[in-house]
Amino acid sequence: MQKKEAAMVINISSIKAACKDCSLRELCLPLGLSEPDLSALDKAVKRRRTLRKGELLYRYGDPLRSLYAIRSGTLKTTGLIEDGRAQVTGFYLPGELLGIDAINSDQHPCSAEALETSEVCEIPFIALEDLALKVPGLQHQLLRIMSREIVRDEDMLMMLGRMSAEERLASCLMSFSRRLARLGNGAVEFRLSMSRQDLGDYLGLALETVSRLLSRFQEENLISVHGRQIVLRDLDRLRAMAAGAPRENSARA
Repeated sequence: MQKKEAAMVINISSIKAACKDCSLRELCLPLGLSEPDLSALDKAVKRRRTLRKGELLYRYGDPLRSLYAIRSGTLKTTGLIEDGRAQVTGFYLPGELLGIDAINSDQHPCSAEALETSEVCEIPFIALEDLALKVPGLQHQLLRIMSREIVRDEDMLMMLGRMSAEERLASCLMSFSRRLARLGNGAVEFRLSMSRQDLGDYLGLALETVSRLLSRFQEENLISVHGRQIVLRDLDRLRAMAAGAPRENSARA
Protein backbone atom coordinates (compact mmCIF):
# COMPACT_ATOMS: atom_id res chain seq x y z
CA MET A 1 0.00 0.00 0.00
CA GLN A 2 2.84 2.40 0.91
CA LYS A 3 4.62 1.64 -2.34
CA LYS A 4 1.47 2.38 -4.29
CA GLU A 5 0.99 5.74 -2.53
CA ALA A 6 4.66 6.64 -3.08
CA ALA A 7 4.33 5.91 -6.78
CA MET A 8 1.27 8.16 -6.94
CA VAL A 9 3.13 11.05 -5.30
CA ILE A 10 6.03 10.66 -7.73
CA ASN A 11 3.61 10.64 -10.66
CA ILE A 12 1.87 13.84 -9.54
CA SER A 13 5.20 15.58 -8.98
CA SER A 14 6.38 14.63 -12.43
CA ILE A 15 3.39 16.10 -14.25
CA LYS A 16 2.79 19.31 -12.31
CA ALA A 17 4.00 22.62 -13.70
CA ALA A 18 6.80 24.39 -11.86
CA CYS A 19 5.68 27.97 -11.19
CA LYS A 20 9.17 29.34 -11.73
CA ASP A 21 9.29 27.84 -15.24
CA CYS A 22 5.67 28.51 -16.21
CA SER A 23 5.04 30.82 -19.17
CA LEU A 24 2.13 32.39 -17.27
CA ARG A 25 4.14 33.24 -14.14
CA GLU A 26 3.70 37.00 -14.60
CA LEU A 27 -0.09 36.69 -14.99
CA CYS A 28 -0.94 34.29 -12.21
CA LEU A 29 -0.09 34.21 -8.50
CA PRO A 30 3.71 34.40 -8.81
CA LEU A 31 3.74 38.04 -9.97
CA GLY A 32 6.59 39.81 -8.22
CA LEU A 33 7.60 36.89 -5.99
CA SER A 34 11.24 36.08 -5.31
CA GLU A 35 12.79 32.79 -6.39
CA PRO A 36 12.56 31.24 -2.88
CA ASP A 37 8.91 32.31 -2.64
CA LEU A 38 8.23 30.87 -6.10
CA SER A 39 9.74 27.57 -5.00
CA ALA A 40 7.51 27.56 -1.91
CA LEU A 41 4.43 28.22 -4.04
CA ASP A 42 5.50 25.52 -6.48
CA LYS A 43 5.49 23.01 -3.62
CA ALA A 44 1.94 24.10 -2.68
CA VAL A 45 0.61 23.48 -6.19
CA LYS A 46 -1.04 20.08 -5.94
CA ARG A 47 -1.12 19.07 -9.58
CA ARG A 48 -2.06 19.98 -13.10
CA ARG A 49 -5.49 18.84 -14.16
CA THR A 50 -6.83 18.45 -17.69
CA LEU A 51 -10.51 19.03 -18.38
CA ARG A 52 -12.41 17.90 -21.45
CA LYS A 53 -14.92 20.18 -23.13
CA GLY A 54 -18.10 20.21 -21.02
CA GLU A 55 -16.39 18.77 -17.92
CA LEU A 56 -17.08 20.51 -14.60
CA LEU A 57 -14.20 21.73 -12.47
CA TYR A 58 -16.56 22.19 -9.51
CA ARG A 59 -20.29 22.51 -8.94
CA TYR A 60 -22.52 25.09 -7.31
CA GLY A 61 -22.47 24.48 -3.53
CA ASP A 62 -19.27 22.42 -3.49
CA PRO A 63 -17.02 23.19 -0.50
CA LEU A 64 -13.97 25.34 -1.17
CA ARG A 65 -10.92 23.13 -1.24
CA SER A 66 -8.70 24.69 -3.89
CA LEU A 67 -8.18 27.68 -6.13
CA TYR A 68 -7.45 27.00 -9.78
CA ALA A 69 -5.09 28.85 -12.10
CA ILE A 70 -5.98 28.37 -15.76
CA ARG A 71 -2.95 27.25 -17.72
CA SER A 72 -4.65 26.77 -21.10
CA GLY A 73 -8.16 26.78 -22.52
CA THR A 74 -11.29 28.65 -21.42
CA LEU A 75 -13.84 28.05 -18.66
CA LYS A 76 -17.21 29.59 -17.91
CA THR A 77 -18.91 30.04 -14.56
CA THR A 78 -22.66 29.60 -14.17
CA GLY A 79 -24.77 30.59 -11.17
CA LEU A 80 -28.42 30.10 -10.28
CA ILE A 81 -30.89 32.95 -9.97
CA GLU A 82 -33.83 32.84 -7.56
CA ASP A 83 -36.26 31.15 -9.95
CA GLY A 84 -33.80 28.31 -10.55
CA ARG A 85 -32.60 29.39 -13.98
CA ALA A 86 -28.90 29.27 -14.82
CA GLN A 87 -26.99 32.48 -15.52
CA VAL A 88 -23.55 32.65 -17.11
CA THR A 89 -21.51 34.85 -14.76
CA GLY A 90 -18.09 34.90 -16.38
CA PHE A 91 -15.53 33.56 -18.83
CA TYR A 92 -11.99 32.79 -17.66
CA LEU A 93 -8.85 32.74 -19.80
CA PRO A 94 -5.26 31.49 -19.29
CA GLY A 95 -3.46 33.22 -16.44
CA GLU A 96 -6.68 33.88 -14.52
CA LEU A 97 -7.69 32.42 -11.17
CA LEU A 98 -10.93 30.57 -10.42
CA GLY A 99 -12.53 30.00 -7.02
CA ILE A 100 -11.82 33.34 -5.34
CA ASP A 101 -15.57 33.99 -4.98
CA ALA A 102 -15.92 30.96 -2.67
CA ILE A 103 -13.66 32.34 0.06
CA ASN A 104 -16.45 34.30 1.75
CA SER A 105 -18.78 31.35 2.42
CA ASP A 106 -16.37 28.41 1.95
CA GLN A 107 -18.71 27.20 -0.81
CA HIS A 108 -18.63 27.77 -4.54
CA PRO A 109 -21.51 30.12 -5.52
CA CYS A 110 -21.39 28.90 -9.11
CA SER A 111 -20.30 25.98 -11.29
CA ALA A 112 -17.20 26.11 -13.49
CA GLU A 113 -17.22 24.27 -16.83
CA ALA A 114 -14.56 23.85 -19.51
CA LEU A 115 -15.59 25.34 -22.87
CA GLU A 116 -12.77 23.48 -24.62
CA THR A 117 -9.97 21.15 -23.61
CA SER A 118 -8.36 23.08 -20.76
CA GLU A 119 -5.62 22.66 -18.19
CA VAL A 120 -5.61 24.11 -14.69
CA CYS A 121 -3.16 24.17 -11.79
CA GLU A 122 -4.86 23.18 -8.54
CA ILE A 123 -3.72 25.05 -5.43
CA PRO A 124 -5.16 23.71 -2.14
CA PHE A 125 -6.59 26.73 -0.30
CA ILE A 126 -5.36 25.72 3.16
CA ALA A 127 -1.81 25.42 1.86
CA LEU A 128 -2.16 28.77 0.08
CA GLU A 129 -3.42 30.45 3.28
CA ASP A 130 -0.50 29.08 5.27
CA LEU A 131 1.98 30.20 2.63
CA ALA A 132 0.41 33.68 2.39
CA LEU A 133 1.08 34.21 6.11
CA LYS A 134 4.78 33.65 5.47
CA VAL A 135 5.13 35.42 2.13
CA PRO A 136 4.01 39.09 2.10
CA GLY A 137 4.32 39.27 -1.67
CA LEU A 138 1.78 36.48 -2.02
CA GLN A 139 -0.64 38.28 0.30
CA HIS A 140 -0.39 41.37 -1.89
CA GLN A 141 -0.97 39.37 -5.06
CA LEU A 142 -4.06 37.67 -3.61
CA LEU A 143 -5.49 41.06 -2.68
CA ARG A 144 -4.68 42.31 -6.16
CA ILE A 145 -6.57 39.41 -7.74
CA MET A 146 -9.55 39.92 -5.42
CA SER A 147 -9.63 43.60 -6.34
CA ARG A 148 -9.60 42.69 -10.03
CA GLU A 149 -12.59 40.40 -9.47
CA ILE A 150 -14.49 43.22 -7.72
CA VAL A 151 -13.78 45.59 -10.60
CA ARG A 152 -14.95 42.96 -13.07
CA ASP A 153 -18.19 42.50 -11.14
CA GLU A 154 -18.74 46.26 -11.07
CA ASP A 155 -18.15 46.47 -14.82
CA MET A 156 -20.65 43.68 -15.34
CA LEU A 157 -23.32 45.47 -13.29
CA MET A 158 -22.73 48.68 -15.20
CA MET A 159 -22.90 46.85 -18.51
CA LEU A 160 -26.21 45.18 -17.71
CA GLY A 161 -27.73 48.26 -16.10
CA ARG A 162 -26.68 51.12 -18.35
CA MET A 163 -25.38 49.89 -21.70
CA SER A 164 -27.31 49.31 -24.90
CA ALA A 165 -27.10 45.92 -26.60
CA GLU A 166 -24.41 47.00 -29.05
CA GLU A 167 -22.38 48.67 -26.28
CA ARG A 168 -22.48 45.43 -24.27
CA LEU A 169 -21.15 43.38 -27.16
CA ALA A 170 -18.46 45.93 -28.02
CA SER A 171 -17.40 46.07 -24.36
CA CYS A 172 -17.21 42.27 -24.17
CA LEU A 173 -15.08 42.01 -27.33
CA MET A 174 -12.72 44.70 -26.05
CA SER A 175 -12.45 42.89 -22.71
CA PHE A 176 -11.39 39.67 -24.46
CA SER A 177 -8.90 41.67 -26.52
CA ARG A 178 -7.29 43.29 -23.45
CA ARG A 179 -7.11 40.05 -21.52
CA LEU A 180 -5.59 38.12 -24.40
CA ALA A 181 -3.07 40.90 -25.00
CA ARG A 182 -1.72 40.19 -21.48
CA LEU A 183 -0.76 36.73 -22.76
CA GLY A 184 1.34 38.23 -25.52
CA ASN A 185 -1.13 37.09 -28.16
CA GLY A 186 -2.54 39.26 -30.91
CA ALA A 187 -5.20 41.52 -29.43
CA VAL A 188 -7.18 41.80 -32.65
CA GLU A 189 -7.79 38.18 -33.63
CA PHE A 190 -9.08 35.40 -31.38
CA ARG A 191 -11.46 32.49 -31.18
CA LEU A 192 -14.63 32.66 -29.10
CA SER A 193 -14.72 29.36 -27.22
CA MET A 194 -18.22 30.03 -25.91
CA SER A 195 -21.43 29.58 -27.90
CA ARG A 196 -23.47 32.58 -28.93
CA GLN A 197 -26.12 31.40 -26.49
CA ASP A 198 -23.58 31.54 -23.64
CA LEU A 199 -22.45 34.95 -24.81
CA GLY A 200 -26.05 36.15 -24.84
CA ASP A 201 -26.71 34.76 -21.36
CA TYR A 202 -23.66 36.57 -20.04
CA LEU A 203 -24.58 39.87 -21.70
CA GLY A 204 -28.28 39.65 -20.88
CA LEU A 205 -29.20 39.45 -24.57
CA ALA A 206 -31.27 37.05 -26.62
CA LEU A 207 -29.44 34.68 -28.96
CA GLU A 208 -31.05 36.39 -31.96
CA THR A 209 -29.79 39.78 -30.76
CA VAL A 210 -26.20 38.54 -30.43
CA SER A 211 -26.29 37.02 -33.93
CA ARG A 212 -27.85 40.17 -35.39
CA LEU A 213 -25.28 42.43 -33.74
CA LEU A 214 -22.33 40.32 -34.89
CA SER A 215 -23.68 40.50 -38.44
CA ARG A 216 -24.16 44.27 -38.16
CA PHE A 217 -20.67 44.81 -36.76
CA GLN A 218 -19.33 42.85 -39.70
CA GLU A 219 -21.35 44.87 -42.21
CA GLU A 220 -19.97 48.06 -40.67
CA ASN A 221 -16.41 46.68 -40.93
CA LEU A 222 -15.92 46.76 -37.18
CA ILE A 223 -15.13 43.04 -37.10
CA SER A 224 -14.81 39.99 -39.32
CA VAL A 225 -16.53 36.77 -38.27
CA HIS A 226 -15.60 33.31 -39.52
CA GLY A 227 -17.46 30.78 -37.40
CA ARG A 228 -16.10 31.45 -33.90
CA GLN A 229 -13.01 33.25 -35.17
CA ILE A 230 -13.20 37.01 -34.62
CA VAL A 231 -10.99 39.74 -36.11
CA LEU A 232 -11.35 43.23 -34.62
CA ARG A 233 -10.93 45.55 -37.60
CA ASP A 234 -11.57 48.92 -36.00
CA LEU A 235 -10.37 49.02 -32.39
CA ASP A 236 -10.89 52.76 -32.06
CA ARG A 237 -14.56 52.62 -33.02
CA LEU A 238 -15.19 49.54 -30.87
CA ARG A 239 -13.47 51.19 -27.92
CA ALA A 240 -15.55 54.34 -28.37
CA MET A 241 -18.74 52.29 -28.66
CA ALA A 242 -17.91 50.38 -25.47
CA ALA A 243 -17.39 53.72 -23.72
CA GLY A 244 -20.88 54.86 -24.76
CA ALA A 245 -19.85 57.39 -27.39
CA PRO A 246 -22.79 58.30 -29.70
CA ARG A 247 -22.59 57.24 -33.31
CA GLU A 248 -24.69 57.77 -36.41
CA ASN A 249 -26.25 54.31 -36.55
CA SER A 250 -26.91 53.94 -32.80
CA ALA A 251 -30.66 54.30 -33.33
CA ARG A 252 -30.65 50.95 -35.10
CA ALA A 253 -29.81 49.08 -31.84
